[in-house]
Amino acid sequence: MTAIKVQGGIDILRLPVNEKEHIFPPWHVKYTQSHILHSKCSKSENACGDNDADACQFCIYNRTLELPHMPDMVFPNNILTLKHVSGAVLQFNALDALRRVSNGKIQLQLACAEAWKESRAESSEYLEEKVKPFDWTFTTDYMGTMTGFEIRETDERIDVEKLRRKEKIVFYHDLTLFEDELHDNGIAVSSVKIRIMPSSFFVLLRYFLRVDNVMLRVVDTRIYHEFGSDYLLREFTSREAKVQDIHVPPTLFVEPNDIAPHLPVINRFHHKLIIGSKPTQSAKLGLTEKQNVDADPDGNVSSTSASESTT
Repeated sequence: MTAIKVQGGIDILRLPVNEKEHIFPPWHVKYTQSHILHSKCSKSENACGDNDADACQFCIYNRTLELPHMPDMVFPNNILTLKHVSGAVLQFNALDALRRVSNGKIQLQLACAEAWKESRAESSEYLEEKVKPFDWTFTTDYMGTMTGFEIRETDERIDVEKLRRKEKIVFYHDLTLFEDELHDNGIAVSSVKIRIMPSSFFVLLRYFLRVDNVMLRVVDTRIYHEFGSDYLLREFTSREAKVQDIHVPPTLFVEPNDIAPHLPVINRFHHKLIIGSKPTQSAKLGLTEKQNVDADPDGNVSSTSASESTT
């Protein structure tokens, strides 16, 4: 970690970006991971110009999102990319996830706003400022950024039992896209995790919201692909409930994996993502960085160390 002085005398911490690429024929998987978004322009005291082709990340986010403010922690370099030899690309990133947050152009009345005001009277000033123009929970229905796929509705379902079978996991990673603690009144977090087995891969993109003493929400996008097939299965599920309607111990409210099964489904749909057929590069690829880990159907692993064996 080094501090550098940029134009205007602004000190910015330049942190390394962790970047790894893995090849699982016919897929090329890459992730990058690094520090949170800076809280000010890293190039100029007056911010980057609207036509600046080399604008800093802070200014790009501000211009693109037009939100009153962004989550406490945004990870602009946390990106997961899966590219097929046909040229089809599936990517997960914070900027596109936050594009799906209401910024006031749509008049959205949050169902829990009044309840939160009543339960958090000391936060009334914050609430009055934030509830009116935009969704202060940063709720997003982002399902990933895609090119080169044909999307169709389908009756085919992800085989959960197959995901529960013990199979060597040759790759696993978990990335946080953004997180906000709602002024210590709960949490809103978006994350994506992937696990790859010899026969398939599974991606879980999850948005989790807990507004203390008010409500919980879990928005999941699950993507499953069996190697050798020409399509991916995508399942979108949105669940939520007010705390008064959830009849389980509050200790379960902390972990989305624990509380999700107890929340009613608000919306659900299933898609088949059909891969394009024209390859753009040679398919002579090999496996790299094998790992031995265990996981449940949602990709939660017990170990990511290559030196440890499955149990």
